Amino acid sequence: MYADLDTLCIAVYCTADDLLPTARANARRQVTDAEVVTLCVAQAIMGIPSDRRFLALARRQLGHLFPHRPGQSGYHKRRRALAETIEWMIGVFAGRSPGSADQLLLIDSTPVECARSRETVKRSELGVAADYGYCASHSRFFWGFRLHAIFAPDGTPRALTLASPKRDEREVGLELLARCTRHAGETLVADKGYAGRAFASAVDTLGATIVRPTRRDEPGHGPHLAPIRQRIESIFWTCKDILTLERHGARTLQGLRERIAQRFLCLAACVWLNHQLGRPSRALVDYIA
Repeated sequence: MYADLDTLCIAVYCTADDLLPTARANARRQVTDAEVVTLCVAQAIMGIPSDRRFLALARRQLGHLFPHRPGQSGYHKRRRALAETIEWMIGVFAGRSPGSADQLLLIDSTPVECARSRETVKRSELGVAADYGYCASHSRFFWGFRLHAIFAPDGTPRALTLASPKRDEREVGLELLARCTRHAGETLVADKGYAGRAFASAVDTLGATIVRPTRRDEPGHGPHLAPIRQRIESIFWTCKDILTLERHGARTLQGLRERIAQRFLCLAACVWLNHQLGRPSRALVDYIA
């Protein structure tokens, strides 16, 4: 079986159609929830943040799979109504991937910028929760949120959350680890930002072990973690480059939630499908080539 956009859409649709409940008959609604979820995945993998542009392209490129498509307003409303379903589907695909049982976990956070000009910051509806933060890896300040995530090495998302960039990432990391479906004895690989005896003790209490590079003020040399640490950076880059994580286009908190979930549903579905096809887990390019 070839890895292409049609294959991905068919796999996602069949999974969603089997699991989602049948909606009540509605003569005015010709598009099912499973089709809307599949369109969300297609939009993410095609890297088109604009709903208007995506639906115009879907009419030409996906018309043979979706003879009926919602309009821009209908698509927006249906996606918003299905936000919780999309988040649940992330867990479905992640739970079917081998990474769901991996004992090695990768934890990190990345900025999700929401505005750049001061004028936009002042009038944005995201201002009730967004804030200024500093990204050390890019040596710049940003306004928005931090996406905290735990992944398996193959890219399977195990836990995700958006938080204010002013929150301590160790505090958020403990919340994620507590939510993450795990077995006993996982190894959590982190960077130097997760240093601290209290954090290590809390991780141990949750039945995991934290492994990180040593800081300059600590004696000795820690383990060489650069190759495995590079994996989570590569996962985040996949989300930002192919899945347009930073170009989400959201203007409200609810809109940001559904757009972030939409992209990680696409990632989880692609990782799962790649395992089924015997391909590298994060080889996403063929689905849009």
